[in-house]
This record gives sequence, C-alpha cells and structure tokens, in this order.
Amino acid sequence: MLPLCGETWGEAAQWAAAQLQNTDCPRLEAELLLSTLLGVPRTTVLAHPETVLSEAVAAAYVEYVRRRCSGEPLPYIRGHAEFFGLNFFITPDVLIPRPETELLVEESLAWMRERLEVSRRGTSSSVLGAGLRAADVGTGSGCIAVALATSAPGLHLYAIDLSSPALWVSQVNAERHGVADRITFLNGDLLTPLPASVDLIVSNPPYVAENEWSLLPSSVKREPTLALLGGPDGLNPLRDLLLQSGAHLRAGGLLLAEIGERQGAASLELARAAFPGAHCSVLPDLSGKDRVLKVRLE
Repeated sequence: MLPLCGETWGEAAQWAAAQLQNTDCPRLEAELLLSTLLGVPRTTVLAHPETVLSEAVAAAYVEYVRRRCSGEPLPYIRGHAEFFGLNFFITPDVLIPRPETELLVEESLAWMRERLEVSRRGTSSSVLGAGLRAADVGTGSGCIAVALATSAPGLHLYAIDLSSPALWVSQVNAERHGVADRITFLNGDLLTPLPASVDLIVSNPPYVAENEWSLLPSSVKREPTLALLGGPDGLNPLRDLLLQSGAHLRAGGLLLAEIGERQGAASLELARAAFPGAHCSVLPDLSGKDRVLKVRLE
C-alpha cells in the first residue's frame, strides 16, 4: 500500500512541503524533519531522493508533519536547536534559543577579553575568564552558560532556574559540551540561591507584557509561559533582578539582560535607579532594535 507521504525520500519531502505552506520555509522544514527522523544530515536527504522509505519511517514522518502543521515549534519536534555555533538539546520545558540572544554572549566575551588584556600587565594568565565567576539567571536550556563556558575556559558559572525540568535540560547540555565541571546548577528564583558574589550577571528574563500575549505567534505561545511573561509591563523580572544584583555583583562587574524592543528607555531608568554610579546603556541587535540592557560597575 502506498504510504500517505510517498514511497521515497524525495516524494516524502515534496509531500511534506505541500502540507507546510503555513511555515516560512516549507521545503527546508520538510527536509529538516525528514533528516532528523532518519538520523542523517539534510545533505544526505537531498543527495538520495530515490531512497525508499520504510513503513515505520513513513508513519513517523506523517506524525512529525502533523505536529508541525498544528503549530508546534520545529525545534521541539526535532529535539535540538543551534545557538552560538553549538547544538543544544531542547524540550518544551525550555525557551527556544534565538539568534538575538547571542548578543549577551558576545558582549560578555568582549568584556572578558578586555579584562584579560588589563590583567596581562600584572600577571601571566592568558586564559579567558580565569578567576572570574558568572551567573546565568533563568538559564533554561543552558545555551548562554554553555556558550560562555566553551568560549571562556577559565570561567566558572552558576546556572540558575526556577524550573527543575529546565535545569535538567541545561545540565544535559553542559555534559554534552564537556563544561559541566565548571557550571554549578541552582534551583531557585533569580539570584536567591546564589551562594557567592560574581563578576558577571547575564540573563534572558521573561519580558513579554501581559497585553502583548495575544499578539504573539501561536508557535511562541507553545513555549513555557514562565519564561515569557514578565508582568503587566513585562519588566517585573528585570526590576527584581536589578534590585537583587547590587548585593551580588562585584566592583567592576557587568550585568547584561535581554529586553523587549520597546523597553529600552524604561529599562535604562530602572538600571540607573538601582546602580546610580554605574555606566548604563542599551545595545541594539542586528535589526537595530533595543535588545540588551548593559550595566557596568566602576
């Protein structure tokens, strides 16, 4: 009996692309779903369209496509997502890593390189992040903490999350990338469980305002509400983070927090109130939208 999606890899991908017209890249998603199911690179699917599908794979592929057509995010179906050139294990318990969040990692690394250059004048250390401690608040998948740990081999991190399932995902990713020995995982709200002061606080907190929820794409609403909603104006978690950070951030330290594109002015006001003597600024993403609040202590 002819499978619903066709008999070969090529036929199946063509069928799936026709079903996925409500997505931005139907053919690409069709090929990615098939390559994930087969456990082969997408290029292999493209190179061998004549390969015959087994009945089991065909049935599973139809189910994958059905899930995607229902609005389930592609990374949840595939079980992984890319971030900062690394592959991360993903479940519906965590926010899907996004390219704009990489700005947090880039700014953190730039700051560490600057400190390393200064330290070289008085010491022989040449290891990025040596002697520094960082806290990734609301770590989720662990993508920020793991990206920092892989890029700064001297850095020790605390990865904090209120969600125990999310914290488990972050631990899996740290182990997969060989940096679990430099990350301490803490279950709790914001900086509450942090046992020591740190040099760097980095966070992608919930920042969606309550009146923005109805405007979000249906696929985004499939992600954890705990990681998205930030109160009436979307700034409640940031307010609390800034208030708590004064007791945990060392002199000369840096705080970086992702914000919504319309929250730049309000977040600056909050930062200046919490840290009157600090240099506070808002950094744009590649689209020119306000994206990261930066607070640098003297």
